[in-house]
Formats: sequence, structure tokens, C-alpha cells
Amino acid sequence: MTQRPTLAVTVGDPVGIGPEITVRTLAEVGAQASARGVVVADPAVLRRAVEVCGLDVRIRAVGSWELPAREEGVIDCFDIGVLGETELEWGRVDERAGAAAVRAIEVATGAAMAGDVSGIVTGPINKEAIWAAGSKHLGHTEMLGELTGVTRQNTMFVVRGKKIFFATRHLSLRTALDQVSEEQQIAQIEEALTALRVFGHDEPRLAVAAINPHGGENGAFGDEEIVHLTPAVERMRATGADVTGPVPADSVFHQLLQGRYDGVLSQYHDQGHIAAKTYDFDGTISVTVGLPILRTSVDHGTAFDIAGQGVADPGTMRSAFLHGAEFSHFADRIRAEYGS
Repeated sequence: MTQRPTLAVTVGDPVGIGPEITVRTLAEVGAQASARGVVVADPAVLRRAVEVCGLDVRIRAVGSWELPAREEGVIDCFDIGVLGETELEWGRVDERAGAAAVRAIEVATGAAMAGDVSGIVTGPINKEAIWAAGSKHLGHTEMLGELTGVTRQNTMFVVRGKKIFFATRHLSLRTALDQVSEEQQIAQIEEALTALRVFGHDEPRLAVAAINPHGGENGAFGDEEIVHLTPAVERMRATGADVTGPVPADSVFHQLLQGRYDGVLSQYHDQGHIAAKTYDFDGTISVTVGLPILRTSVDHGTAFDIAGQGVADPGTMRSAFLHGAEFSHFADRIRAEYGS
């Protein structure tokens, strides 16, 4: 590996905004960044993105992880050899684009598993495209689980150093609430505490968000806090864990920003997403915890409606890359905790 950590960066769907936000990010951070970014893609995809963005950078194709010296104005691209020079239409679901997205994830993950890179940074994929290409996975998380041999992963949002976890994820609110139980909460609290330790909080402080308004008002507005959340928190505190809650959701994220906690366990998808993205949409990135490799990601879609116009904001990709560079120092901890 090079002296500075190397991150394998995937553009996601090559006809979405991924190529544009990737080249803008790497052109901006330059060769002096604290980590080296190598894009895993077809070089022609990046050259087209450079053109539509009007950037003064050169794409250099590489075929191994024995990388040449870094140069200002040069973006290195590990050639996956899927599309070649074929130009696909911007902003259209295409199985060839899906195949390229899948192959890039496979190559980048393989490099991280082999220790050739310190982690991966992923751009947005299009689920229809990867399914058209034959993938049976719902998305990145499931694909990465199979590639790394992991059956359970979770999501940790990071926004300006603050961390948010999710007790439930992509479910209807009704279904998510049906999944809440004391044992489920204990499992999620333990996973969040483990992730906080892995990512540098040696004595983590976690708050558990309530579900109901005002934390249920002693059962007047719902009894999930009484039946499930409070018993789980009390059991964890009895083990010595620094866990607080349930804290009403209209207060807990403000308290997180004040520094009272290192992380918050939100109870359902939008509870945590709204808080993070309202605070700093472009600064909110996703880290997949539970994998034996570091993976940071943008948390937005392919934006097919503006793809190819050179107007996509690279803020979230920039944040994902910079956090990847920061978290690369925890690569050994990640492998030790989550490796088989």
C-alpha cells in the first residue's frame, strides 16, 4: 500500500450523477489529500464526466494496485473493463450500466478484503439497473454482505462527527413499530455501542430515542417506552453501559449536537434521517458497520434527472471521501471486530 491510505471509490451507476460527483471530489481534494482515491470504473466513464464538468484533470488508467506516484491534476482509475468506450445515454436505466456498477463494487470490495486499499467509498447505484443486469440483491448493503461473508450489517450515519444508528431501516412505519421489542432494543443498543468503540469512542455514550410524543407521557400517548424501551435501557445500564433513554425524539438530537452523547439510536428510518439531513444534508454520510472492511457512502440517489449536465453537487461524496480518509485509521479495528 502507498504511504497514505488508499480508498477505492466506486461511481455507482455510470449514467447517474456518480461519475460527476466523483471526479469533482477527487479534483478538489487533489494529490495532497490525507488519503489517495482510486476510482474503480471504466476510464471512458470518467473522461466523459470530466468533460461535462469542465474540469482540467487527466484520467490515468491503472490495472493493478501497485500504483504509480500521485500527480496533481491526475485521477487514477482502476479499469474494470465492462463498458470500454461505449457511451450510454445519461439518466436511463440500462442493464449495461448496472453490470458496470456491480463489477466495480466487486473489485473494490475484493481490494479492501485483500488489504490492497484501506476502505471503499461508494457512489449511488440504481436498483432497477443492477436487477436488470442479473443481481438479486436489494442494494449495496446486501451485496457487500455476500462479498464479505457477513450476514448482518447496520447503518451508522455520521454528520459533523455525530453518529446516528437505526433500530429499524427500510420498512413501513407500521411494520417498523411491530418489530420493536425489549430484546430487539438490546441487540441494537449493543451493536451501536460496539460501532462507537470501533470508531474511536472508547467509553461510548449512547442515547435511545423514544418513539411516541413526549416519550409516551407515561402511557398516555403509547406504551412502547414502558413495555420495551425502558426495560432494555435499564438492562444495559445494569451491565455498566452508558446508555440513556428513552429520550423524546424532539430533544435527543439537539442533545447529541450539544455533545451530551456520542451517538443516538433512532427507532425508525425517517426519525434519524430527518434530523441528520436537516442539520447538514451534504455533510451526512453513511457508514456500513458490521463489515470487516471500511465502507463509507453517499446517502442519496442517482439523480437521473440532472445526470450529464455537470451541475450535481459533490458535497456528500466529498464528505464520504473525507470521512473515509479519517476512518481509515480504524481499518485494523474494523477487521478485528467484524472479521470472521
